[in-house]
Amino acid sequence: MKILAAQLNPRVGDLTHNTDRILAALDLARTSGADLVVTPELALTGYPPRDLLDRPRLHEAVAEALLTLTRATRGGPALLVGLPLPHQSRPHQYQNAALLIEDGRLLARHNKLLLPSYDVFDEARHFLPGDALTAVSFRGRTLLLSICEDLWACDDPKLRARYGYDPLDDAQPADLLINLSASPFAHGKLERRRSTLAAAAAKLQTPILYLNQVGANDELIFDGNSLLMLPDGRAKQLAPAFLEASNTFDLDRLDETPDLADADPVDLTLQALVTGIRDYFHKSGFSRALLGLSGGIDSALTAALAVRALGPDSVIGLLMPSQFSSQGSLDDATALAQNLGIKTHTIPIEPAFVALRDTLRPSFENQTHGLTEENLQARIRGILLMAHANHQNALLLTTGNKSELAVGYCTLYGDMCGALAPIADLTKGRVWQLARHLNRDGILIPVNSIEKPPSAELRENQTDQDSLPPYEILDLLVEAYVELEQAPEDLIRNGFDPDTVARVTRLIDLSEHKRRQTPPVLRVTEKAFGTGRRYPIAAAPVAKL
Repeated sequence: MKILAAQLNPRVGDLTHNTDRILAALDLARTSGADLVVTPELALTGYPPRDLLDRPRLHEAVAEALLTLTRATRGGPALLVGLPLPHQSRPHQYQNAALLIEDGRLLARHNKLLLPSYDVFDEARHFLPGDALTAVSFRGRTLLLSICEDLWACDDPKLRARYGYDPLDDAQPADLLINLSASPFAHGKLERRRSTLAAAAAKLQTPILYLNQVGANDELIFDGNSLLMLPDGRAKQLAPAFLEASNTFDLDRLDETPDLADADPVDLTLQALVTGIRDYFHKSGFSRALLGLSGGIDSALTAALAVRALGPDSVIGLLMPSQFSSQGSLDDATALAQNLGIKTHTIPIEPAFVALRDTLRPSFENQTHGLTEENLQARIRGILLMAHANHQNALLLTTGNKSELAVGYCTLYGDMCGALAPIADLTKGRVWQLARHLNRDGILIPVNSIEKPPSAELRENQTDQDSLPPYEILDLLVEAYVELEQAPEDLIRNGFDPDTVARVTRLIDLSEHKRRQTPPVLRVTEKAFGTGRRYPIAAAPVAKL
């Protein structure tokens, strides 16, 4: 039996586009002689649809699209499609479902059992769970149907405890388990996913078709990497990372499918961020990106990623020197733009800064406020960037990293202005790592931007380390406190200086109001700032809990 695995990049809420992509997969399956087409989880609406699910019109459109797809299966091939459907006994509530349709008729329906409601997931907000894995006879084979999280309690004691059971415990024997998935990318996720699938396949002694969504929707990036997992733990690659692809395999000849190759984790992160930028722009209806170029490493990496995602003709850089900007920084920004082939404009900010400082002086009673004047420069740059973004019909990219965002080393309505924060889930060390990775085949990012001490250049001889611990320490604290949620006493027990721990954790807690106003952050770790980390603003510091 031949199965076409359609690794799709859906657009959330664009049912016309998504239906067309599924119809194209059906056409390809006819050409290749496949018996069945399988799509990812919620392929018809895109994942995650979030509160679009509250709109009655969405469900009317789902019903209309389903009718189109059902008719398209007449004469073959069959289709297993992910979509939201009304609960079978409570029609005003919904389930995350998969339908197996053959020759214009419904063969089986599976309703997702385990509904994740943690981190970036909020499925219990909209869906009701199903009862059991669904077994169906198809072309003389027994297929076991599941959706994403249904498999994840298999080797995760915390998830088993959360849900109270593992659906695989009651699964019946089958020739193939099919898992429709929308599993977002994060550092280390591919290895954990592969381990889970291997445990599930071994437990059932059944091969697994794991079919994942690809592409990015808002801050979530889906890597695809669809695969076959055999009961003996061998993984077979069905589709590449970060590319839409439809490939056919023969259930009777699984050994003929290529083995899954190991991937460079740094390159995967690079591909993820490029995919995130590209899809955020294209799915939002924009084609041009704008950003400020300071000559530093953060703006350099952001610009390089944007060029990879959109092309050099679609990226514009603004150089906005002040009286504190070094000639070296201007030279580095100019060299970067030349290396990337992007257009730039230079707008000195000192005239605007002097004018605003003089305007404020009477109300400030002629007192000097160092931090106020530093932030004023950043906010002037924000105004200029937003003006150019409006004028160019472009989206503005912010260039801050995770280490800075964690401790509030950024300026509201200044360098935090923008529509998307591409590198705000990368600690400073990861920024340097990605920049060096980009330079492996030749200098793209100026070496000086990578090697010089980071500086905001908002006062004379300023460096980041005047205000922050060394990044090699700060990064570890951010990863431990934010991503691993370790308590301050644990950090001290692990060898960090108590005063540094107290200072950094206090800054992280106090900066929540800033992070609430940051643009969407492209997520590449298991705990990014944004929808997956919902801490209160007006509350006792987390570090005291």
